[in-house]
Amino acid sequence: MSGPRWRGALQGAIQVGVATCCVLGLSTGLGVFQSAKAQEANGPSITGVWVTHDDETQEPRAHIKITQDNGRLSGRIIKTLDPDALPDERCTRCTGDRKNQALVGLEIIRGGQKNDNEWMWEGGKILDPESGDEYRFKIRLLDQGRTLQVRGYLGPFWRTQVWTRQP
Repeated sequence: MSGPRWRGALQGAIQVGVATCCVLGLSTGLGVFQSAKAQEANGPSITGVWVTHDDETQEPRAHIKITQDNGRLSGRIIKTLDPDALPDERCTRCTGDRKNQALVGLEIIRGGQKNDNEWMWEGGKILDPESGDEYRFKIRLLDQGRTLQVRGYLGPFWRTQVWTRQP
């Protein structure tokens, strides 16, 4: 056989072979592929406790706990690491429902959904509690889940921080 008929016969044989292997569960190659896909789906998670760092000194600033509810992110300050911070410090520059809320417990990440093509979440908002400003974000999971690249956007301008997973 040659030409298009040969390709058609080969494609048919491949389809039958793959279907048979799938039904019988005998395909090692397919099993490895399925295992890799399952591992990707169950791979590193954005949820957990993350350490933020000062932009200039890189000293740890706070612990942020990120959770997901129906695929949407929420991130709250669970601990401040600034030695000068008051224990009952509040977000006096925040607006709306976060105005004058205590920093510990303050929700700074709202919304956003995972981009299916990469380990990135976007479409939500992140709050800078020092200024009270809120930014659109893109958050990318890096280093096999050990770091987050957190980028806040205001118009065409952005600022990027790298957060590390709390051990």
